This record gives sequence, C-alpha cells and structure tokens, in this order.
Amino acid sequence: MSGASGMVDTPPAQSSAQSPDGVGLAARLRAATAAWHTRAERAGIVADLLRGRATRGGYALLLRNLLPVYQAIEDGLWRHRDTPALRPFARPDLFRAHAIAADLAVLGGTDALALLPAGARYAERVRRAESGDAGRLIAHAYVRTLGDLSGGRLFPALLARTLALPAAALTFYDYKDVPDLPAAKAAWRAGLDQAAPLLANPADVAREAQIAFRLNVALAEAVHLAMVA
Repeated sequence: MSGASGMVDTPPAQSSAQSPDGVGLAARLRAATAAWHTRAERAGIVADLLRGRATRGGYALLLRNLLPVYQAIEDGLWRHRDTPALRPFARPDLFRAHAIAADLAVLGGTDALALLPAGARYAERVRRAESGDAGRLIAHAYVRTLGDLSGGRLFPALLARTLALPAAALTFYDYKDVPDLPAAKAAWRAGLDQAAPLLANPADVAREAQIAFRLNVALAEAVHLAMVA
C-alpha cells in the first residue's frame, strides 16, 4: 500500500552498508514496521479506497490532510540536503507536495476541506523529527516516499476506475521528471544503508517509522469517520 495509504514495499536485496551495531537500516526498518503494513491497508479511508467504497470527497479530504505532512517531510529534507545521512533523500524529482496541491485544486481546493486533528498531529510530528541529527525524518520519508514508489503505483488506475478521476486529478502518481522509476527506487533504498553508519542512533529511526505508521492509521480512520459522520 502506498500513495494515499502509506505502505512500503516488499524487501529488496540487502546492501552491505550497516549501522554501528551491524544491522542495515533498510532491514531494521522492514523489521520494525512489518506488523503495521496489513493494519495500515485495513484502516479507514484506505480500506474504503481499496474496496471501491470511497467517494471523491473522502479522497480529497485525505489528500488535504496529507498535504502538510508531505510539505513538512520535503521541506525538512531540503533544509538538511547537505547533511550526509539525509542527502540521498533530498530529491525534488520525487517530492509530491506540489502534485498533491495540484490534484486538490482540480478536486475543489483546500478551503472547503478540514485539516483534521489527526492530520495536524501527523505534520507536527514530522516537524519535530528534525531535532537532533534530523535522522528521524528518514523514517517519515520511508513510510511515505518509498511507499509511493511501490504500492502507490496501483492507485492511478484504481482511482480512475472507482472514482472516475481524470488524469489532471492524479498527478500525485505522475513522476514526469523521473525517467526511470525502478532505478530511482533502488537508489532510494540504497540510501537507507548508506545513511546507517552516519546516524547517531539508527534504532531511533526504526522507532520513528513505527510512529509514522501509527499516525497514518490514525489519519485514515479519522478521514473515514469524518465522511460517515
């Protein structure tokens, strides 16, 4: 699951770069979040989308609440683009906030859509992840960005079919500036293990990824409840 949902993909081959305790960051993150993947797929508006039960309004509300999250992740990564551990992830060609904003404009804009408490909490948590060596930002990018490059590739066709969304409302999933998505995804994964020995405490990143998944689940449930209220 990814894109609107936020699930990461299946395990790639592990690289040789490791953190000081001998565990690669990619493997650490997969292990820390494995139990969350199915739960995230079955949560709230995400389950509605996957089962064809969502509405355009529900999808738009989800995007509206994800927008500040992506803005916080991408702004943070860009601010720390000269930090060696974060440099592989500061890739504007993979940033999605501008595309989410464009899709929302097609869907009616943000003015009539609420920023839910769950969305505000999620964005605030991302901003707090910049403290210290800012390594915890990697956890939030892992859950969102790597997920978008994986399961998120299934969403354009699904949303076009079930919600009758035009291509202009699906630019979130259109990486027009990335000529080779598989190569970009592989480079992103490799960056995880390149970052591992540069982080003060890679275990903090794994714990933050669990929190990121929990926040995704809470947001998905909050959007669902807002639509059925």
